[in-house]
Amino acid sequence: MTTGNFTVIENQWIVLKDGTRMAARIWMPEGADRNPVPAVFEYLPYRKRDGTSPRDESTYPVFAAAGIAGIRVDIRGSGESDGVIDGEYTPREQADGCELIGWIAAQPWSNGKVGMMGISWGGFNCLQVAALKPPALKAVISIASTVDRYNDDIHYKNGTHLSAQLSWAATMLAYQSRSPDPALVGDMWRQMWLERLALEPFFIEEWLEHQRRDAFWKHGSICEDFDGFPVPAMVIAGWADGYRNTPMKAAEGMGDRVKALIGPWVHKYPHFAWPKPRADFHGEAIAWWNRWLRDEDTGVENLPQMRAFILDGPKPALRRDIEPGFWIAKDTWQPPEMQCFYVDQFGSLQEGMPIAGAHDHDAYLRSPLDMGTAAGEWFTLKPDAEMAGDQRIDDAGSLTFQTAPLTHAVDYLGQPVLTVELSCDGDWANLIARLVDIHPDGSATRVTFGVLNLAHRDGYAEPKPMEKGRKTQIRLVLDACGYRFGAGHRIRLSLSTSYWPMVLPAPSDPGLTFDLASLGLALPKLGDHQVITMPEPENPDPLPKYIEHATGKTSRRVERDMTTGKTHYYIFEDTGLFEHPDTGFATQDIRNEIWTIVANDPLSMTGLSTWTCIAKRGNWSVKTVSISRISCTATDWLTSASVTAFEGETQIFEKTFEKRVPRDFM
Repeated sequence: MTTGNFTVIENQWIVLKDGTRMAARIWMPEGADRNPVPAVFEYLPYRKRDGTSPRDESTYPVFAAAGIAGIRVDIRGSGESDGVIDGEYTPREQADGCELIGWIAAQPWSNGKVGMMGISWGGFNCLQVAALKPPALKAVISIASTVDRYNDDIHYKNGTHLSAQLSWAATMLAYQSRSPDPALVGDMWRQMWLERLALEPFFIEEWLEHQRRDAFWKHGSICEDFDGFPVPAMVIAGWADGYRNTPMKAAEGMGDRVKALIGPWVHKYPHFAWPKPRADFHGEAIAWWNRWLRDEDTGVENLPQMRAFILDGPKPALRRDIEPGFWIAKDTWQPPEMQCFYVDQFGSLQEGMPIAGAHDHDAYLRSPLDMGTAAGEWFTLKPDAEMAGDQRIDDAGSLTFQTAPLTHAVDYLGQPVLTVELSCDGDWANLIARLVDIHPDGSATRVTFGVLNLAHRDGYAEPKPMEKGRKTQIRLVLDACGYRFGAGHRIRLSLSTSYWPMVLPAPSDPGLTFDLASLGLALPKLGDHQVITMPEPENPDPLPKYIEHATGKTSRRVERDMTTGKTHYYIFEDTGLFEHPDTGFATQDIRNEIWTIVANDPLSMTGLSTWTCIAKRGNWSVKTVSISRISCTATDWLTSASVTAFEGETQIFEKTFEKRVPRDFM
């Protein structure tokens, strides 16, 4: 298909050395056969035909119009590519990526220079592939990614077990269960589909085999060798997303090879992300590619190393479309100077939680096991209830400290640090710290938070039990933030021993005793900076419009049974049924997830995630239903799953998974 000054190749087979056909969608600039062009490569398991097509179609035509080819490839075993996926960020995936880059660079329309970009999975693997140093790869743009797979991804965080691990395993089980498009692969579509259904893994089974930071997680974590990272990298994140630490960590680790950009966004590309203000991602990216793939003097190497949006006291809301604040720049990013608060600089302990021994500077805390329902998602896709809500509901189950109303505004950028001495009568427990902005009307905005499994207090590779009853010095680094506390606002520190359902509970619930005299909170000062203006996208609505056959819907709710003590947290997401106007391919995904816990019983925790995925074209239709579960005993994690597939109304496949994995200090 030819559009304007570029051509779209809907499906290009790229045959690897082992004979595997990889499916690519290519946006080719006009005249590339006469004047070779640079290329940008994105490599994902999320299906170019339907899953990522809206965002692909918002960006790659713009690149192609600027003379840059776009190559979007389905990872082996996903979309229309042959084979079966073998896991997340595996050596085979990375080797395939290097081979694909070599193929791109060798094409007659290529100038031999390739860039790689992506968000989330694609943001991860562009950093990982770059670290392998394929010769043709000259630069990357990594969005919503990580440099540390253990501590800054959806699995574990500082030794705590994130519920997102089941949610994401369920998502991937659903994604990898879907059929390729017969219009692209022909009559072999059913054979390919049945092979995937039979052989696809349930990812959480492998993840649970590695509950500490071992070689499994070090693989693909570029923080293991920052010095060896070979190419310039633009690293982008959003404050509303779980991957907010990566730009700072990359800048600190790789120095002037990195340009960092952090906006107010959820887990989306900056030119269509929420909350606003957005950024002109297309303009930024084209200047980046023209400098490193064409050797043009676009000035990107002179950009400030850190550009960040400083949130100016946003209030909790049912939906946060626009955040108040301002953009700043720092020519060089360095760990910031810290402003330290100690317990006597906070006001008195807040009412609500019973405090024992406050007179001798000790306070015992055991938060309700269902505390944390205002936390939102670990990584967010929409600016609604997926973002953290009003923190007063969670502060009621926390030990809180707060300043007097501020006489003037104070600005912070970086990662806060909590230090405290505490004791525990169990082998371990979870500690959660939240930094909260208390507005003059009492509403409470979560600024950032940190979590720690106390068995991991001295490192994540060799956890060890607490010495029962003995005071132990704890240092907890919270996630990064960029925030202004306004005049008249208060700064609150909230401590808890649970954060459900985001963090799954330890097998026992001993509570913690804090030495209040030892408590310190260090906040990262903004320091020297320039206030800047960031260009916004020219197109305020860049995503293409597809044909709507059924409207999507979403809901989140919490149900507490006051008689049984049981709390349910319900998540429902329905994308609606939408048809691509050019291909006639229509898809719908429905997610129904339920988390349950009973008061005073951490072993009652359960998670259940059900996905229904539908694809249609004319009289042809397929559907998969995948159900994923997790529960626990005092000694084990229990997981199970099932996948059922239908062609039309006829069931053609069913498979189950079941595994029991010992808990490893978690």
